[in-house]
Amino acid sequence: MKRIIALVISATLALGMFDACGASEKEKGKSDTIRIVWYPNESGGDQEEARNEIGKIVEEATGKKVEHKLTTDYSIAIEALANDGAEIGFTGAQGYVEAKKKNDNIVPLVVSSGKSGTLDDAVYYSWLAVRTGEEGEYKNGDKYEIDKIKGKKMSFVSNSSTSGFKVPSSSIINHFENDNLKEEDLMQGGKGKFFNKVIFGGSHQGSAVNLLTNKSDISAFCDTVLMNYIDVVSGEFNKVGTKYKISDKAEEPFTNLKGKEFVAINSTPVLNSPFVMNKNLLSEEDQKNLIDMFTSDKVSNNEKVFVKEDSDVKGFFTKTDKEKFLKVEDSWFNPVRELSK
Repeated sequence: MKRIIALVISATLALGMFDACGASEKEKGKSDTIRIVWYPNESGGDQEEARNEIGKIVEEATGKKVEHKLTTDYSIAIEALANDGAEIGFTGAQGYVEAKKKNDNIVPLVVSSGKSGTLDDAVYYSWLAVRTGEEGEYKNGDKYEIDKIKGKKMSFVSNSSTSGFKVPSSSIINHFENDNLKEEDLMQGGKGKFFNKVIFGGSHQGSAVNLLTNKSDISAFCDTVLMNYIDVVSGEFNKVGTKYKISDKAEEPFTNLKGKEFVAINSTPVLNSPFVMNKNLLSEEDQKNLIDMFTSDKVSNNEKVFVKEDSDVKGFFTKTDKEKFLKVEDSWFNPVRELSK
């Protein structure tokens, strides 16, 4: 209960800070500053260069100064967007849906394509992972199954995370259909509950740390955030049964976990995460210029944005073929909305 109260106070203070920054400049397009709010996953010090590169793109598109708003909780970022505390955000699909529900002025800016350069394969992957050496418990013959996760200690990311909660919880609910589970049944563990214990990492990195420090038996997190910290030991990236280890070059929060290994016993495709914008705070000209800039060849060829696989640059997106940003409509996120029905 103390932790919940602390989070509420933290969120309230943070939202007050966001509102104070922009309350007097809410008239559309009048502010000379554009605030970009980031989830905890992208708020770390090791991601500063990637954030700054996105900021430069926004500044070039609009001629305005960018302020980066870093957060420690998903809800703070979502509320900042919904309460006119930020012009732009990088959210998961679920975070966008939640912000849109609170404020209809929140609209998609762009989403990263798949390797085809289209939306057809614009997905990343949600993993359920266990520590190496314990993966055999979840095998039935040569196949991995999630039947044995019941009664375990589980770590999710945040209940506002698409790949760190929404998708894995939906998979669990569907697999254990005879248990008649609901989302709320998976959010708290204990006697008589589906899981023995449930914790939230607050970020994908945090959920992985929970697994590798034995706080959880199973953790949910995604490939795109963890890829900057891991190496493949055996198997193929994003395939079920692939073994990974924390890289010798991994930075916080994995500096003391280098060499630790885990196995993905489940891997589920998820709609790519969008950049979103608050059209109540951005002029139509700024909106158009942002879309034109993000979808330009200049940005798709920017190796600090779409990072080559063999590069030492740390970014949010990987360039393997024709990846780029694409304009996307709100309806593209309907499959995620359906998960909440």
